Amino acid sequence: MPYATAKDRTKLFYKDWGEGKPVVLMHGWPLNADSFDETAVALAENGYRAIYPDRRGFGRSDQPWDGYDYDTFADDIAAVLEAAGVSQPIAIAGFSMGGGDVARFISRNSGKVSHSILIASVVPFLLQTGDNPNGAPKEMFDGLVASITADKAEFFRNFFGDYFGVGWAAAVSQGAIDNAWRQAMLGGLRPITACVRAFSETDFRPDLSAFTMPTLVIHGVGDRTVPIDLTSRAAAKAIPGAELIEYEDGAHGLFASHTERLNRDVLKFLRS
Repeated sequence: MPYATAKDRTKLFYKDWGEGKPVVLMHGWPLNADSFDETAVALAENGYRAIYPDRRGFGRSDQPWDGYDYDTFADDIAAVLEAAGVSQPIAIAGFSMGGGDVARFISRNSGKVSHSILIASVVPFLLQTGDNPNGAPKEMFDGLVASITADKAEFFRNFFGDYFGVGWAAAVSQGAIDNAWRQAMLGGLRPITACVRAFSETDFRPDLSAFTMPTLVIHGVGDRTVPIDLTSRAAAKAIPGAELIEYEDGAHGLFASHTERLNRDVLKFLRS
């Protein structure tokens, strides 16, 4: 299994499937690269090279105490690309928290990205502040951290109901829900709670000016985990020429509920 070494010597596991133009896939919280397996297979079968790591602290990557900030995450992507021997421009896609990886990597490496894709992304800014009055209050994220710290396993038993829209959005199997819980259990407690702070408190609005490449934005209209009005609709308006696709019956976990449609939309965008 391939590993890259980050600047601070953290070992980063990544998958490298297929041959062709590199497409980097950045997973969401609290999952790991396995959540993108179906998309990676579709890419590899259609002439692309899918490169997708476990974020530090999650899955098979190391779990250091520090480094759970988006500048470090962007540097980790660069380390993975170096380890994989990638020197040409890449396409990069991020789901949920991974959308922040896309934004920060692009703002630091815009010349290295040919296409960007934001899927149910946290971009541009989740937290309620004076200049972001419609954001979520900090107290909500404080409660999230407290609940996870008190009983991580039980918290995630309950979390994935709204995440996948059980009972009201496009259906997913019990196996998909169990698999998400399994992935969450592979994340360390420190990384999981530190990443809540990272994805909720990082303001990506300044990063959006670097999105000069073709950009696709995908989001479920019924997403209760990362509401579309606060995120993807705002991001699509701020990124010149961005294409926004809304899944009317979609909740948050589109990789499981809309796998075939998501893969078709991603492939169509990359080919265009």
